[in-house]
Amino acid sequence: MPVLFLIVVVDLIGFGIIIPLLPFYAEFFDADPATVGLIMATYSLTQFMAAPFWGRTSDRIGRRPVLLVSLAGAVLAYVWLGFAEQLWALFAARALGGFMAGNIATAFAYVADVTTRENRARGMGLIGAAFGLGFIIGPAIGGILAGPDPINADYRSPALAAAALSGLALALGIVFLKESLSPEIRARIAERPRDSRYNQFRQTLKHANIGFLIAVSFLATFAFAGLEATFAMWSRRQFGWGPEQNGYLFAFVGVLGAAVQGGLIGRLAKRFGEARLIVQGAAALSIGVLMIPFATNLVVLIIAMVIAAYGFSVISPGLNSLISLNAGEEDQGLVMGVTRAATTLARVAGPAFAGALFAFLGKDWPYYAGAAVMAAVTVLAWRALPRLTPADEAENSTNGS
Repeated sequence: MPVLFLIVVVDLIGFGIIIPLLPFYAEFFDADPATVGLIMATYSLTQFMAAPFWGRTSDRIGRRPVLLVSLAGAVLAYVWLGFAEQLWALFAARALGGFMAGNIATAFAYVADVTTRENRARGMGLIGAAFGLGFIIGPAIGGILAGPDPINADYRSPALAAAALSGLALALGIVFLKESLSPEIRARIAERPRDSRYNQFRQTLKHANIGFLIAVSFLATFAFAGLEATFAMWSRRQFGWGPEQNGYLFAFVGVLGAAVQGGLIGRLAKRFGEARLIVQGAAALSIGVLMIPFATNLVVLIIAMVIAAYGFSVISPGLNSLISLNAGEEDQGLVMGVTRAATTLARVAGPAFAGALFAFLGKDWPYYAGAAVMAAVTVLAWRALPRLTPADEAENSTNGS
């Protein structure tokens, strides 16, 4: 588990490097806000296509080879991104990078392999903390390398730095990462007939709780991805910011995410239960996103981002934990792959939708829409609490009150 955590951190630092400068990179090629949203969506579209494939493949041949192959592909994608000289190359490099990023489903399945039901939420939170650390260090490095000027930014150096970090993650995996899936479980999985992607989705979603939780994951990611995709363009118009300022702000959000998911999520899950954390996170995300359009100074903006970051940091591990607990041990890779596919599909729809709203209705509309979506999720999750809360957890909550 510590080795996996380190690999994911290093890989996500590379991913985080790209986040604050990609919208500026696209605008360098004269892309409008709607096209910027499509570039952000392209990465997630290929990730959506790849996630069930990587998840099911890892069930059959093991987690380790899938993680290593996909990390090698990520290195190639970042190098291509660094040397892109036309808009189509930017699209293509992000498409390849997204396909390789489908390996995150395998990382979650790895966690499920090596944790018990009792500490599953903590394990999922640690992977979430790895994301947070990636967003602490990565955006800051990317912003510094690209510079504060949105017109004359350096786009090649951050991409090559991301390639080097994914290469380091690959080397760590080759030397230190051990296989987590036992040969016995792999043998049982290998005896099953291969399902089409449609059957994989149908098999997973027919479980009432899993289907509902995946739908909530989709909506939460839809709202947050719209924020990520448009924020750099919004801050440029609102405050005149470039990649460097956005990098620092995303790093600050990463600090919050790491603190919540790495240190607090285990205690919060024991105190409130995963189901109540989902309600709490959805409400916080709705409030934080709604505040962004009203941020006319840095103080209000930071408050809004703190609330939104807390909401997403709480809801993500809570959802992943409940989904994993509702799945059998032989289906962890499949279920996590389908879950990851759903959230990456949200990262297709969210940026594309937010970019269109930005282009045609104005820079604040992606945040109004995202807040409305999360308000609806809060109500739906609250109404579903009785069937999502395990009986023993509900009894403990009643006794404690």
